[in-house]
Amino acid sequence: MSDDQKTAISPAQCRAARALLGMSQGTLAADSGVSEKTVTDFERGVRSPQPRTLRDLRATLEKAGVLFLPENGEGHGVRLRKEQK
Repeated sequence: MSDDQKTAISPAQCRAARALLGMSQGTLAADSGVSEKTVTDFERGVRSPQPRTLRDLRATLEKAGVLFLPENGEGHGVRLRKEQK
């Protein structure tokens, strides 16, 4: 598996991750250094960002507490990381 495949996220995963965090597209854009239009277009499925942009989005969402789940026969997923006590 290539590095890009390991760091890629789908538009649905991006939307779900933001929803779990209560994060707006604008906040994700600002925190990741990606334009809000790119985030919006990606989530709508009308743009396929460069691998670096996807890595930046994923890293931002992971830093905020999201775990990206790999394909398991039922599709990719996301969940919140368990809080450390």
